[in-house]
Amino acid sequence: MKDIYMQGLETKFARFDEAGLTVTKGRAIEGYASLFGTCDQGGDIVERGAYAASLTRLEGAGRRVKMLWQHDPTEPIGIWDEVHEDAEGLYVKGRLLKEVARAREAAALIEAGAIDGLSIGYKTVRAAKDGQGRRLLSEVELWEVSLVTFPMLPEARVSAAAEAAEAKAGDDLRDLARVFDAARAQMAAQKPR
Repeated sequence: MKDIYMQGLETKFARFDEAGLTVTKGRAIEGYASLFGTCDQGGDIVERGAYAASLTRLEGAGRRVKMLWQHDPTEPIGIWDEVHEDAEGLYVKGRLLKEVARAREAAALIEAGAIDGLSIGYKTVRAAKDGQGRRLLSEVELWEVSLVTFPMLPEARVSAAAEAAEAKAGDDLRDLARVFDAARAQMAAQKPR
């Protein structure tokens, strides 16, 4: 099955944020799996709109782009809740599933800085060569976005925005807990003995 899946499948890599991705309890991750107009290490440039038709077909069929571990179709590790094109590239937002052993491992590896890449798995539908021998990808069929070890497109990065928001919410809850603890301590100190 893996061999059938891999026939004709191409991959592109993107690096997580240099500052390091932290994975929260919700194991949320987000960022860009691909950037438009940027030449990757394989000499390919994805053009704006290249994913649009594929994403429309997937949505029409009620299917999603898969989140895999290292492009292995037998290793789904989470869900991409949001995948869309914007002015910069292919934005993805999803979550690692804590019930999946490999997802827990991936979260630990990301937190430790051992894994810091995203990679897309796709088939080229339309492409042309430019004057410098680079391939301009104008339409691709997107199959999956994987967490990977080695990135090919260093400029595309995952942001820690979701993690920062969750961390702030966690800080707010810790502050609230400290207020309650202080109030309990004050009430206990005022009780007659």
